[in-house]
Amino acid sequence: MTARKAPLRPDAANARRIVVKVGSGILTQNGVVRTRVVGGIARQVAALMDDGREVVLVSSGAIAMGAARLGWSHPGRSIPEKQAAAAVGQIGIADLWRSRFRRHELEVAQVLLTRMGLDHRERFLNARRTIQELLRLSVVPVINENDTVATDEIRFGDNDNLSATVVNLVGADLLVILTDVDGLYREPPVGTTAEAQLFDVVDRVTKEVTDAAGGSESAFGRGGMITKLEAAKSAASSGAATVLCNGTKRDVLLRVASGAAEGTLFRAGERMRGRKHWLAFTAKPKGELVCDAGAVRALSERGRSLLPAGVVETRGRFGVGDPVECLAPNGAVFARGLTGYSSEDVVRIKGASTKQIEQVLGFSNGSEVIHRDDLVLLEERS
Repeated sequence: MTARKAPLRPDAANARRIVVKVGSGILTQNGVVRTRVVGGIARQVAALMDDGREVVLVSSGAIAMGAARLGWSHPGRSIPEKQAAAAVGQIGIADLWRSRFRRHELEVAQVLLTRMGLDHRERFLNARRTIQELLRLSVVPVINENDTVATDEIRFGDNDNLSATVVNLVGADLLVILTDVDGLYREPPVGTTAEAQLFDVVDRVTKEVTDAAGGSESAFGRGGMITKLEAAKSAASSGAATVLCNGTKRDVLLRVASGAAEGTLFRAGERMRGRKHWLAFTAKPKGELVCDAGAVRALSERGRSLLPAGVVETRGRFGVGDPVECLAPNGAVFARGLTGYSSEDVVRIKGASTKQIEQVLGFSNGSEVIHRDDLVLLEERS
């Protein structure tokens, strides 16, 4: 009896819950749906589910499909036009996935998200519970940013970052980003890709890796290769590996999930606690706290909480429990945290000792402006 050959990439082969991000360039070409590719992805997802895996799809393409159905040669020249195209296209995208998965006797559910909807921790957890229940029911969640209401201020900006947020949202083990190239090239390929070299495995996104991604944005809709690296870093902080590969290749998703050396693998990092990952990568800061050098050292080097004495300046308006950024004296952002006091109260107690809080405010929410358990350092995100 021949022994089974060990997978080249066990971090992918052992993944039980997988997020698959499908880019616009995979779903559509000049606004026309690539029905063969879409059908192939649905078939592969169904096969993975038959194997006991759980799969969440993050699907682009709504604006491209809507623009084509409206007869436009462009994706929309303004936010309202893009939102209108998305409103038309989202129906088409949902119907497309439903028809393809029904061939495999699977039901799908459309889940539309916005950054504003996930900024609030309770809504974040509600979304998590909904998706987990869909997975329990063997329904395929198809997630997209809600472009019909998103604006530049609240949008994820691209579905790469959205897919990384979904990894944390559902506790996935693996993120697979299906694009129209074979992976991350060490140098942008010129002419034929036959001589171009890919990164096989990336242990950590370094400057060399980031530099290699330069100049590749034109091939990727509104996301670009840089956002794919950001997504891989975010997924790594959730304890998930990421594979970037060519989604037009037949059975590429099945090969990735089997542990084959397909595309570029970004290894998982140490799993950041869910609340801290949400704070680091999802929550939108409502204000800023400028800290003195002593406070920066206490937080960064000794793992301390931020006390009123270490706050020099308050910027913006925020309430109790809102996310804020912490700035060093030179203006560099070095941490994020959930504040225990409103901006008005911090203005009154900044520079004061902890014993003076109740004397100044007439009450106390505790000694810390930001407790260490509610704070994440910038280096924890890298």
